[in-house]
Amino acid sequence: MTTAIERLTDLADDPNRFDHSAAELRDVQIAALDERFRERRERIGLLKHRADEADVTEVARLEDAVALLFPHSVYKSYPENFLTEHRWDRLGKWLGTLASHPIATMETSDIAGIDLWIERLGDAGHYVSCSSGTTGKPAMLLASGADMDWSRRDTVNLFAWGSGVQPARDRRMMGLGMTAMVPKNVIIGVAQQEAYGDPGKERFRLPISPLTVEAMTGQVRLRRKITDGTALPEELAAYEQISAQRQEELDRALVAGADAMIEHRSEKLYVSGMWNILYQVAALVRKRGFGAADFHPDNCIYVGGGLKRAQLPSDYREFVYETFNIPSGREFQNYSMQELNSGMPKCRDGNRYHVPPWVVPFVLDDAGETLLSDGTGEVEGRAAFFDLSLDGRWGGIITGDRIVVDFRPCACGNKGASIADSIVRYADIAGDDKIGCAGTADAYVRGLA
Repeated sequence: MTTAIERLTDLADDPNRFDHSAAELRDVQIAALDERFRERRERIGLLKHRADEADVTEVARLEDAVALLFPHSVYKSYPENFLTEHRWDRLGKWLGTLASHPIATMETSDIAGIDLWIERLGDAGHYVSCSSGTTGKPAMLLASGADMDWSRRDTVNLFAWGSGVQPARDRRMMGLGMTAMVPKNVIIGVAQQEAYGDPGKERFRLPISPLTVEAMTGQVRLRRKITDGTALPEELAAYEQISAQRQEELDRALVAGADAMIEHRSEKLYVSGMWNILYQVAALVRKRGFGAADFHPDNCIYVGGGLKRAQLPSDYREFVYETFNIPSGREFQNYSMQELNSGMPKCRDGNRYHVPPWVVPFVLDDAGETLLSDGTGEVEGRAAFFDLSLDGRWGGIITGDRIVVDFRPCACGNKGASIADSIVRYADIAGDDKIGCAGTADAYVRGLA
């Protein structure tokens, strides 16, 4: 017998998966949320704590599920000295308090840094993806092998739907970005290569040192020490040296990226990267006298992430599209985050990010405590989601984003919930990000570890 969760996740390969209205999905989504809650309540300590605290014994309506959502900060609630002092056994115990499946004790005495720890966990079937963290303390999100398989499948389906480009393995893959070398990012890159890349053409990667978790967090922590005046003279010298080396390496890589784009300009290209580097490479290509007329007319582009506070001209998107001759509709953008297992692609006609049926959207008040949305009309507030495809950890998350969700049909014709292209972070608009339950949830998990 097909479960409620399977009824929703089985739509992943359906070309009409975004054409189901909130009203059509409501009952099966509630049943799926209750199904997942009953499966995981006794497995995940924080979930049981949240349920007991709110006296939730079943999910009979969406309001019941709000109390079961985790604040995004919980995934970085470990004591920072676990990381800085390489206390991998303790960090592993903390991670296990948020896991759906037990993490067996493993040897950690020979682990010199977080990247090796992540690799060791991956060898045991536990895949940890980390955010860089604006404070140098990364969020750690555990995934299972089933989650990796889902990401491999989901990313190809999303790109095909959002860009209109079907996976024909006929493009040269041009990677003009720097993404963190964590399991989820790696598997997505491999899946896109296998689906769209011409097997006879080597994938281009920006020639720059891998962006490891150790490198990201180390530099952020050092910047923090410099800001608060606690950095030692030798640390300042090391920071300046590393920063100079990274800038020199990036400058050379940008030139190499421009050279490669020009060299392969007559081929059908699949360009990927983040806006800041894409713009800089495009500017170098323009400076060399090349532009849209020189590139293949059926190129496509995958842009990951936002501006990341990069300062670019207001027409940066058009500049990149025009330089690389990206036709209208062949540009792919996706709203997602490491905390989710699934993406929400932007449609080509309505300029809105579409929520898949197995991801339940919640629009909450600023404190993240009260549900504002009833599944009708347009509503603005704090974004929260429950991703029913997640296996390795709890799928409910309260984010740091403020969004506008529209439950009415989109201009593209699809009837499912969609999100306006006006997403902002609370930390940017309020200078802080205060989720009501964050303090008690974070303290509870720290206590278990």
